[in-house]
Amino acid sequence: MTNVIAVANQKGGVGKTTTCANLGIGLAQEGKKVLLVDSDPQSSMTISLGNPQPDQLPVTLATIMGKMLDEEPIDPGEGLLHHDEGVDLMPANIELSGMEVSLVNAMSREKILKQYLDGVKRQYDYVLLDCMPSLGMLTVNALAAADSVLIPVQAQYLPAKGLEQLLQTINKVRRQINPKLKIDGILLTMVDSRTNYSKEISTLLRDTYGSKLKVFDVEIPHSVRAAEISAEGRSIFAHDPKGKVAEAYRELTKEVLKIEKQRQKHKSEQLR
Repeated sequence: MTNVIAVANQKGGVGKTTTCANLGIGLAQEGKKVLLVDSDPQSSMTISLGNPQPDQLPVTLATIMGKMLDEEPIDPGEGLLHHDEGVDLMPANIELSGMEVSLVNAMSREKILKQYLDGVKRQYDYVLLDCMPSLGMLTVNALAAADSVLIPVQAQYLPAKGLEQLLQTINKVRRQINPKLKIDGILLTMVDSRTNYSKEISTLLRDTYGSKLKVFDVEIPHSVRAAEISAEGRSIFAHDPKGKVAEAYRELTKEVLKIEKQRQKHKSEQLR
């Protein structure tokens, strides 16, 4: 069983890409086969995994989705890049922004990404989708292809407030396109534990959503070291393995694996 997880929030700068890359590499360190998909034309994940000039890549997600739209054949493994920390990457570049426009008039436009992933995901335990900071067609494609959503939220008032809009979109996708879509949980990022403000937002989020949604126990601390990694093309585990951010992402990896275990258990109980 492959798990497809969309890492989504329409607010930019909340740590989506950092979470997607480090969770992916964390899962790979636990022996899982992982594919990371950059579905953001800004190509932050492509760059942070060691491809500083994404516009020069011959094949990216835009190429693949274009082929899906034109019903052209796609070779196995086409466009996939292998990262030396044990994950595969489907990169993105600015061409993907044109895809938003192409999708508008396409047949079954919400499911183009899903159709591609259905063809490749069998080789992986986890597929993580790094979504763009908007609720446009590409994000809807990611939500339509995903089994679940992980929502990083910065421990500040406005990002926390923007959560409602995202939850509405998720519910809409669930009603109209992907009834099986679940929410893995809300992940607090860039938490400055020295300030009362961060603690207040954390408490507010847990009080507001905790009864309806899982809020991950682990919080990702604010750290300068975490900001440095994108320039290096490596994960936080390679850059600062003993630091507090690496430790937090290890904990997140364990929580994600635990959710999966509980779901499998629940499924096998239902089958009995």
